Amino acid sequence: QHVNSGERRDVSSEILSVAVFVPLPGHEEQALSTVKELSGVMAVGGYSRDVLYRSPDEYVLVRFWKSDESRRAALEDPNAQKCWAKLAHEIQILKVHESLEEIQL
Repeated sequence: QHVNSGERRDVSSEILSVAVFVPLPGHEEQALSTVKELSGVMAVGGYSRDVLYRSPDEYVLVRFWKSDESRRAALEDPNAQKCWAKLAHEIQILKVHESLEEIQL
């Protein structure tokens, strides 16, 4: 039981962010490549773990930040900045939830 509560604490300290986006016309393949590159930067830096979902007409990127400090550090990572700059020309962001709080059911 003690191990489970420790794992639960780690997960509950994560910050959930969600971004809904569509690739700009003619940029879908490049946009997905850049998102994959950015997710790799986030994983290698230990900042977050990402999951990408697709509906028929949009993509949903779910990011689990390790902590608020990790999010701040990622914003200053030159490799992440490079990816975000590329994405600015490849996608249109429809909606962003910077922080979602889990409600226990």
